[in-house]
Amino acid sequence: MHYRNGREPKNGDKIVQIGNDGKIEGIGVLHDARPGDDCCNGRVAPISTAVGHACLCDCLHLDDVAAMLKEKGLHQRAPGK
Repeated sequence: MHYRNGREPKNGDKIVQIGNDGKIEGIGVLHDARPGDDCCNGRVAPISTAVGHACLCDCLHLDDVAAMLKEKGLHQRAPGK
C-alpha cells in the first residue's frame, strides 16, 4: 500500500485524490486505510472548503498541481495497478 509517488500512507494524512487521467478528484483526510489491499484500500473524508482567508502567494490552482503531476509522470497509475 503506497501513494502514487511511492510514499507510505498513514491514516490522518491530508491527501489529494488523482483520477486515472491525472485530474484532481478530491482533497481530504485519509482514514480506514487497510494494508495488503491493492485497490480501494482507504477512505477519504472531504475537507471543508470554508476558509476564513488565504494568502494567495501560498496557494496553487488545482489545474497547476495536475500539470506538475503530469510533468513528473505521476498523472497515471503504474502499469498493472
